[in-house]
Amino acid sequence: MERGPTAPLTAGTLYFALAFAAGFVLGTIRVLAVVPAVGETLAVLIELPIMLTVSWIACGFVIRRLNVPATVHHRIVMGAAAFTLLMIAEVGVAWLLGRRSVSDYLTHYTELAGALGLAGQIVFATFPLLRLKLADKAGS
Repeated sequence: MERGPTAPLTAGTLYFALAFAAGFVLGTIRVLAVVPAVGETLAVLIELPIMLTVSWIACGFVIRRLNVPATVHHRIVMGAAAFTLLMIAEVGVAWLLGRRSVSDYLTHYTELAGALGLAGQIVFATFPLLRLKLADKAGS
């Protein structure tokens, strides 16, 4: 498996791709079916634990599949790469599909639903490192 400086970037890219694909499907369901029924904030609160569970599983899969080294540096880079790609993709989708400007998209984070989504995305970024820390505790 891949080792060296690109290993955590490749892992972050795959982690992002898996989570983004799942998020695209869940987000579509949320926007089209759940938001009209319960409102934006409650819809995000319903989607968030599902998305974080999917992300946790995807993170573990990527770490095992690509044999990401068990170092703080590699796990931080993996999470940061995934988060960066996710933010770029989110802005791109908002602009392409939602016809929203970047500033309009960023303003969404000042609303409760947007802030909850951003918090979930930050947690997503910490999963590679969190998995390392939990593995360290289990091994102690």
